[in-house]
Formats: sequence, structure tokens, C-alpha cells
Amino acid sequence: MSSSQKLLDFIQNSPSCFHAINNIKGQLEKNGFSELKEDTVWKLEEGKKYFVIRNGSAIISFTVPCKNFQGFLMTASHSDSPSFKIKENPELKSEGIVSLNVEKYGGMLINPWFDRALSIAGRLIVSEKGRDFSFKSILVNFDRDLLMIPNLAIHMNRDANDGHKVDVQQEIRPIISSNEDFSFKKLLAKEAGVKEEEILSYDLYLYNRDKGSFWGEKKEFISSPKLDDLECAYTTLQGFLKAVKEESGDGGRSVLIHAVFDNEEVGSQSRQGAASTFLYDTLHRINESFGRSEQEYLAALAKSFLVSADNAHAVHPNYVSKADPVNKPGVNEGIVIKFNAAQKYTSDGVSAGVFKKICEKAKVPYQIFTNNSNIAGGSTLGNISNSQVSVLSVDIGLAQWAMHSPNESAGAKDVEYMEKAIAQFYKSEIQVLW
Repeated sequence: MSSSQKLLDFIQNSPSCFHAINNIKGQLEKNGFSELKEDTVWKLEEGKKYFVIRNGSAIISFTVPCKNFQGFLMTASHSDSPSFKIKENPELKSEGIVSLNVEKYGGMLINPWFDRALSIAGRLIVSEKGRDFSFKSILVNFDRDLLMIPNLAIHMNRDANDGHKVDVQQEIRPIISSNEDFSFKKLLAKEAGVKEEEILSYDLYLYNRDKGSFWGEKKEFISSPKLDDLECAYTTLQGFLKAVKEESGDGGRSVLIHAVFDNEEVGSQSRQGAASTFLYDTLHRINESFGRSEQEYLAALAKSFLVSADNAHAVHPNYVSKADPVNKPGVNEGIVIKFNAAQKYTSDGVSAGVFKKICEKAKVPYQIFTNNSNIAGGSTLGNISNSQVSVLSVDIGLAQWAMHSPNESAGAKDVEYMEKAIAQFYKSEIQVLW
């Protein structure tokens, strides 16, 4: 099975950020990693492999080669994607039809959500029997065509193709039933196999039911929901696992870190986001577990490197003027190194130079992205995580079209490129002489 097909299968089985992290957990356990809990004291051992999860939606995995490690080699990506989150008390009833009350999560292209088969996935928070203040999380995925947001016919909306602005509260009401006695909590209880009164709350999202696919004359393109950023989360994980398995190269003197944060699409300002102390806490606990001082920790940070991996905009053949005239990456043409003068990305001459050498060593092509100077770009994980853990960092991604659409497209070849480059990164000794 190709790397791209494995990616599409991973995304298919990850309809929410919680499912994505659970699937990553499964891969780590199959590769001999042990789970740590944040509410226990860690007793780490040299040469062992570990992971820790926060909120069920963010995960950090790592290996410690020896107690005298020199630094940290890290990648960071994110588990969330733009969607619609279901509100509490969501039933909306009108004209014999029941719809759900939802709100935007992240900045998305809204129109492609109309007229698609949708479903629901996320988690339920339920109370444990016999214990007043003990709660557990249950993953749910309806995994069937359950809802749709029908468009208004062109006859009733003549300006639909002339810049119609969508009223999210009024128009984005996914239809779920024609039963006026419909109860959303009852539906959830049946799906999860619990009693209605046991459900305290939930974090549930709509997701597009389209399956990932290959397309193009030579099947050289892939399309799937959530390529931003599960493509990077998955490919960096594969590179990480390959490097750990091989246990070779000069990178053996560094702690290898693979991090996947949540809530990047809404600013990362959460306890499981890149702006949280999750990475800071984890690195400190690793350092302290081996009796190392704060001075030794700071010295290790000075010898560390972070690859912030979040997908990049490919030049669009129908909108070439939106791209920079020179630095306009294409799909299937390699890993994208991202620059921004306003420091929306962390890449600079030093960090980009380091990553270019890594790509060359891995025999992987790379390309450059900069924004059209008249268009403000978005930000990503690198600078946000650096506010907590300051290290040399580069921002990279894989080129894609239709970012933040419920169905995005990218190049089939680029998946393997990223896996190879990240494996090489984790096996490299990075030394910058300032």
C-alpha cells in the first residue's frame, strides 16, 4: 500500500481531533511506546519510548537516548480542522423539520459545506456510575450519512453566484430529522450505549463524508477532508517512527519529540494548543527525570531545533495572480519552506539553510513559499510554540489547493517526500556556529 493511501486511510478513520489522537496513540503503542499520565510522577528510563496526551486532542511522544542528551529535535503539527461545532441544546424545529444549531470552528470556505452528506463525530462527557465527581470521555462517530445543509434554489436567490454572503446562524442549519419529537441527547445515548441522564456535555463536530481519493490522468493528485493538517501530523509521525526504529545517526544524542497540538485553527490559545505549557511542561519533566539542572535544560534548548509542519498554499492555475511571482510552490514538487517578513513563520536564513541540507541529505526536493506582497497570510504553530519554548525553528508544509475547504487537494508524491525528510531530520546532528 502506498504512503498516500495509508494517509487517506488514517484521515478516513480520524473524523475529529479526538479520533486523530487516538489513532496516533494506537500507532505509538504498536511501536513499543508507553503512555504517561500528566497527573502522576514520571520515572523515565534511558532508551525507552513514551507519550503523553492532554485533553484527548493533543499528544507528545518522545524517546530519550541517554540522560546526558545534548538537545531536543522536535516536530509540531495540529489535529484540528475548520468545521462546525454543535451547540448545547441544538434542536431547531421549523415547518416539520428538525435542524441542529451550530457555530463556526475556525476560518473555513463555507459554501462547499452545502449539499454534502455530513455526519457527526467527537466526544461525550459522561458521569461514572456511583461516583459523583468522576467523569469519562467516550468517542463517538456516527459514520453514516446523517445530515445535510441544502442550498436555496437559484430561483429564490438570484444573486447566489454574484457574491452572496452566507448568514451562518440562519443558513447553516444542518437538517437531521422530520420527527418533531426528535431528541439529540437521545440519539447520542443510543449511539454511545449510555443512558441519557449520564451525558453531561459534549464536544461534537460536523464532518464531510467524502472519502479520500486519487485523481488526475495518472492519479497524481489526492483529495480528502482535513489534509490541513492531518497530512503533516501523519507524515511527521511516520518519519519519527522510522527514525526511532532505525536508531542510527548522530541524532542519537538528542531527545526526539513528536508533538501534535489542538486548536491551531482558532489561535492555539488553549491548554492543549501550541500556546499552552504542554510542550514546556513535557520538556521540563524529561529534564528533571534525569536529575538535570535548569542550566542544563537551557543549554539543551540552545542546541535544539523545531520543525513546525503545517500545510502550505500551492500556486493555483486559475488564480496565478494571487501567488508571489517567483516563490509559488506546486503540488508534487517537494516540501515547502515558508517565509514571512512579519514573522508569521519562524523560518529565517539559518533555520531554512539547515532544513535545505536535511532535504538534500534525504534526496527530497524542496521549494519556497512567500505571500504575494499585497495579501496577508495566516500564521501557524512555530512562533506560537516558541513563545513557551524558544528554539531555532523552521516552518514547512506540503503544497495544497482549497485550504480550509471540507474537501482539499494535494499531490500524491509529496506524502513520501515528507516522511523521508522528517526521518532524516530526526537522525541528524544539527550544529549552528553563531
